[in-house]
Amino acid sequence: MTTEQPSSQEGENSTDGSQVGVRGRARYAVVGLGSRSRMFTAALLTDYKEYGELVGLCDLNQTRMRYYNGLFADSYGAEPIPTYRPDEFVRMLEEQRVDTVIVTSVDRTHDHYIVTALENGCDVISEKPLTTDAAKCQRILDAHERTGRKLTVSFNYRYAPRNSAVKELIQSGVIGDIQSVHFEWLLDTRHGADYFRRWHRDKRNSGGLMIHKASHHFDLVNWWLGETPETVFGFGDLRFYGRDNAERRGEVVSSYRSHGNPDIEKDLWAIRLADDPTLRSLYLEAEHEDGYVRDRNVFTDGISIEDDMAVLVRYQSGATLSYHLTAYSPWEGYRVMFNGTKGRIELDVEERSYVSGAAHDPNKPGSGAPKAPPIDSARLTVRPLWDIPQPVTVEEGSGGHGGGDRRLLADLFGAAEESDPLGRAATHLDGAYAMLVGAAANRSFATGQAVRINDLVRFPGA
Repeated sequence: MTTEQPSSQEGENSTDGSQVGVRGRARYAVVGLGSRSRMFTAALLTDYKEYGELVGLCDLNQTRMRYYNGLFADSYGAEPIPTYRPDEFVRMLEEQRVDTVIVTSVDRTHDHYIVTALENGCDVISEKPLTTDAAKCQRILDAHERTGRKLTVSFNYRYAPRNSAVKELIQSGVIGDIQSVHFEWLLDTRHGADYFRRWHRDKRNSGGLMIHKASHHFDLVNWWLGETPETVFGFGDLRFYGRDNAERRGEVVSSYRSHGNPDIEKDLWAIRLADDPTLRSLYLEAEHEDGYVRDRNVFTDGISIEDDMAVLVRYQSGATLSYHLTAYSPWEGYRVMFNGTKGRIELDVEERSYVSGAAHDPNKPGSGAPKAPPIDSARLTVRPLWDIPQPVTVEEGSGGHGGGDRRLLADLFGAAEESDPLGRAATHLDGAYAMLVGAAANRSFATGQAVRINDLVRFPGA
């Protein structure tokens, strides 16, 4: 441990035998202090501090942990939180009497921290994806069965009002029994490109976008339909990013990263770590400890993930899903259509209308040019058989992921006021099925064969 010793105040036992913190608050530790951890740490230090106490931080980079403790002190007036290296993870659980571990580390390490926490008597909240391959998924399923602890996966898109509205419509039976779903997700040249700069570009770290990103989307379909995926087939390839693709288009790759590149002002793909206080503190100034480069050129070698993917999924009921993910689109959002025995539901969501690269951006104040379409807009329509289309009013949620983050946090930390008829809280099985569709797609990409989910893992009790 590298900061202050734990408080001498004693905790209390909960009804299930686990430790609960002072005044009945649960005790939380976070492992992996990348950007996604901030949602959880900020929540526990502000809106949900009466429900839970943040008692431990674990990361391989001490510079990053010092940055967070400084941020917590400056922003929330928080006392320094004890910090631990990965090889001190079990020690943290014991010394801080941790009730629940929040796993936001690199995807390939999720199984290690999840299983270790479960076996040491802790519950776990894991960021998506649950893990990166079938073998690690099996390890988690077995540990969950063996320990009986609680494992929740933070699928925030379930909580977005527009996605919840779709679930309500399907549950109402307005379009009858669902026969097929078509789902297109577009990542733009800002967000999508970022996966090809970071650790995600190595499939060993992330499982590729089929797992790291698309597990969000596969989970939505599984949840919307209330169905279990059975068979998966797909095609996927690296067709836009990477050195070979750039050179094929006649583009010159000038630098392996953005920082220090003398041509950075001309590079529309570059990010400027030194100009962003948060990115500079979390990554650029922390490189000397772990060697992690956050701003790799998206057109260099070393990319082993796909950027264009098409997948077919068959569910146990016989319903089918056709899914496509593009990671180099000019705009970001998704379109999903459901075909039922009584009609059709269509949801169109625009999360970002364009990525600026023009010398004269029409959205800049004073330009006099027409504005681009609104950002983060949604249109939901029911099209009954033999009747006129019926637009459905969609609540526009505030905050990240269409308002999903805020509602998810209330559910995770026990502040939700009533039961949820939509069943948005995701279990370990939900997390497993979502990532296994991606794992099956990855195997299908490699073999050219359809893959059955039940051939990948053994589900306890099946």
